[in-house]
Amino acid sequence: MPFASRETTSRRIGDQGELPRAEYPRPQLVRQEWLNLNGPWRFDEGGSGQLPSSWSPAGTIVVPFARESELSGIGRTDFVDAVRYQREVTLPEEWQGQRVLLHVGAADHHTTVWVDDVEVGRHRGGFTSFSFDLTDALTGPTFTLSLLVEDDRHAVQARGKQSRRAENYEAFYTRTTGIWQTVWLEPVPTSHLLRPVTVPDLASSSFTFQLPVARPHAGLMARVELHDDEGLVAAGAVEVTSRITPGLTLDVPADRLRLWSPEDPHLYRVRFTLLDDGVPVDTLDSYAGMRSVAIDGRRMLLNGRPVFQRLVLDQGYWPDGLLTAPSDADLVRDIELAQAAGFNGARLHQKVFEERYLYHADRLGYLVWGEFADWGALDDDGRQVPTVSFVTEWVEALTRDLSHPSIVGWCPLNETFETIGPRLSVLDDATRALYLLTKAVDPTRPVLDTSGYAHRVAGADVYDSHLYEQDPAAFARQMDGLAIGRPYTNRAPDGSPWSVPYAGQPYFCSEFGGIWWSEVDGHGDDSWGYGEAPRSVEEWVDRFRALVDRLLDDPDMFGYCFTQLTDVFQEKNGIARFDRVPKFDLELLRTIQTRPAAIERGEDRPDGPLTARTAPAPHPAGAARPA
Repeated sequence: MPFASRETTSRRIGDQGELPRAEYPRPQLVRQEWLNLNGPWRFDEGGSGQLPSSWSPAGTIVVPFARESELSGIGRTDFVDAVRYQREVTLPEEWQGQRVLLHVGAADHHTTVWVDDVEVGRHRGGFTSFSFDLTDALTGPTFTLSLLVEDDRHAVQARGKQSRRAENYEAFYTRTTGIWQTVWLEPVPTSHLLRPVTVPDLASSSFTFQLPVARPHAGLMARVELHDDEGLVAAGAVEVTSRITPGLTLDVPADRLRLWSPEDPHLYRVRFTLLDDGVPVDTLDSYAGMRSVAIDGRRMLLNGRPVFQRLVLDQGYWPDGLLTAPSDADLVRDIELAQAAGFNGARLHQKVFEERYLYHADRLGYLVWGEFADWGALDDDGRQVPTVSFVTEWVEALTRDLSHPSIVGWCPLNETFETIGPRLSVLDDATRALYLLTKAVDPTRPVLDTSGYAHRVAGADVYDSHLYEQDPAAFARQMDGLAIGRPYTNRAPDGSPWSVPYAGQPYFCSEFGGIWWSEVDGHGDDSWGYGEAPRSVEEWVDRFRALVDRLLDDPDMFGYCFTQLTDVFQEKNGIARFDRVPKFDLELLRTIQTRPAAIERGEDRPDGPLTARTAPAPHPAGAARPA
């Protein structure tokens, strides 16, 4: 059974010339028909209350790159509060009679979209994907598509690492204004599949599928087929009107069960089909990985066994594309760079990464923590006051990405800081709301309420700290408290507590290292890293080894996250330069990191190491049952 290629480019590239980022942008849900709108758009800066027909864009920009980036063809990094995009679109003749959806991978921050002079939708949030149905505004196959994207640098909003000053400074980098991910069109029937949700259940050797449908009506059936290299594994169908969100479960026979793991990132192929009175009207090609994530005391388990998470901090910036990868190959290269150095995963830091990155993580066996770009919540008085938009955008990220097997944890906040006071604050409410929402949307993965600093949810699934102590002996002493249930916890400069007490849950040092190495003699290039810079490459490696050894050998530590994968502008503490050229011997770093960790050896536990689970109770044949 053929499946649509996830590597395909728009079938109409030849009509438009070579396009940037031409690959299919949603590889976990593939439809055959689509139209890539990347490439030159008419462009202007500044807002306008007028209808788009009165706009007179003076320049051009290359979408999907932000105007601050070199690849956009503009490269201006001054402040601008609004940008305007326009282009003519002609729909293929074969799309007649279908609904036409516009998809925007991401645009920072508040986007309004028009077809000619008819407004078709608005979206707030700079890091999540959104879609609008253009059909009712269309008067013919050719129309003018216009976007106004507003970005107020003074507002409380999620902005990640974007600088609010004119210049880059400390850990803040060049801003991103406007569109920065692929823009594309897709035809769908009136009743069509929305985004299915795939949930693996290793305990029962099954997959559960939720199958939302737009405009459901009697006579519609949703069918799911699960395939591997040998052919059909299991199949089933459910009446669309059986419930608000129909669903079904497919059992995987024991002889066809193959687990997804970093060592063997096996993916089953999945086809979703919507049938109307037995006639197929919509098809989505997808994939799924069978794996489990669980907690055993202080250990995190993958497929029933402890796998030490050797994570690296990945901020997802490029010198010429900023938040946008110059090419799909650059996404792959970053994962392979980390793996070559011995990392088995990453914290996706202060950014919601694009879907193609997660696809590559899925197929390459790379563990990731899905996180949010929450920096930007400070008001003028220095208080952290996340708005409702933070919650909305985070839920959008969760619902888009929760079917990816590579994601093994969620974290909506990073380095929030506030001394615990006599009353609950906005930060307390927001942290708890984000935590509970994450658990409600996805009960299958652990949730960290905030990475480092201000833990505000008592008994959250995971607890962590950030520690950039550069002296290995001092670092070891500060980490020693975990053995007696009093781990290192970030505190305010005056020593007052930022966090609720540790409750014995899995713990990891989720930021450490950050060792300064700029490859400039004396580090006299206005760069920075943590602590005193080593005097030689050998000294850098020795420090790296000592810090890593301390965490690998802790039987109560389930993982770590080393800062960081690459240098980013003035922050030069990566294992590679900003241009991705390695600064150190990657094979040596790999050797240091990949020896078995204490939790993998089962040390200091009376029951010894867990036995890796290879298969649950077998099913005699592929079967379907109601979800």
